[in-house]
Amino acid sequence: MFDKLVEILNKEAIPYKENIHLRDYTTFQIGGPCPLGVFPETVHQLQFVMKWLCEADAPYFVLGNGSNILASDKGYEGVLIFTQSLRDISLENHIVRCSAGVSLSKLCAFAASHALSGLEFAWGIPGSLGGAVYMNAGAYGGEIKDAIESCTFLEEDGTLRTFSAKDLDLSYRHSCFTGTKRIILEASFALHPDDKEAIQARMDDYIGRRTSKQPLDKPSAGSTFKRPKGGYASALIEQCGLKGYTIGGAQVSEKHSGFLINANHATAADMEALIHHVQCVVKEQTGFSLECEVIHLGF
Repeated sequence: MFDKLVEILNKEAIPYKENIHLRDYTTFQIGGPCPLGVFPETVHQLQFVMKWLCEADAPYFVLGNGSNILASDKGYEGVLIFTQSLRDISLENHIVRCSAGVSLSKLCAFAASHALSGLEFAWGIPGSLGGAVYMNAGAYGGEIKDAIESCTFLEEDGTLRTFSAKDLDLSYRHSCFTGTKRIILEASFALHPDDKEAIQARMDDYIGRRTSKQPLDKPSAGSTFKRPKGGYASALIEQCGLKGYTIGGAQVSEKHSGFLINANHATAADMEALIHHVQCVVKEQTGFSLECEVIHLGF
C-alpha cells in the first residue's frame, strides 16, 4: 500500500521520508519506527494526501511539533502527516491568521512585534498552532479559546470547512477536534492593541517562571496529567512522595513533579509504567484520579 503512495508522492512532488523514527519527532524523544512520513507544503498537497488515504482506508496520524505525544516503542504502522511546513502568518485589522505548523512561540513573538496582546500566556509553550487548538492549550490563566476567532480545517473526507470560535467546543484541554481525524489548517485570533513594553514584560515574566520551575533541560511532553477538579496534579504527586521516582529511564521530575521526563534513554514502556504507577499511588493515597494529558500513539 505504501509503495503505491510513495509512487504518487513522487509524481506530485510532495515531500516525504521513508523509515523514520518517532523518537526524532517527539519532544519526549521516545518512539519506534514508522514506514512513511509525509510533509505537505501546501493545503492542496495535504488535501490530496488525505483524500488518497481516505479512499485507501489507510491509517494515518497528524503530527505537529510532537510536544504532547508518547509514541510506542513498536512505532506506528501507518502514515504520519506532518504540518510543520505550513508556516504562513499574517495580520489584518488586529486579526492574526496563522497556519497549523507555526510554533506558538513564533505566533506570540509576531503578535508582540505588532503591539498586539492576548497571546502572552502561550509564550514558551513548546507546541505548534495546530496542536494548541486541538487541545485548547493554556497556561497562567489563559487559553487558546480566549483569543481564537475562527479555525479552518479538513474533514476526514478532505472537505474544507471553517468554524467560528463558538462552534469549536473549546473547554479544558478539549475541542471539537479531540478524538477525530480532522486536520487543523489555520486559525485566526482577535487581539487588542497594547504597549509593546507591557506585552514583552508579561512574556518575560511567564518565560521566567517556566525556566525557574520547569525541567526544560530534559525531554518531556510538558505537564503529563490534566488538572483534576479540586486539586493540582503536581501538588498531589509531590504529596504522595513521588518526586524523583524512577522507572527505567523515566522519572518524575525533581524540579516539577507534574512533569514526567525522559531522564536516561527512557522507553515508552518505562514512561507508561511510570504514568500508571503515579496514577495508582495518587488514587490510593488521595482519592484523586489523574487523567493523562499526553496522547498515546501506536499503542
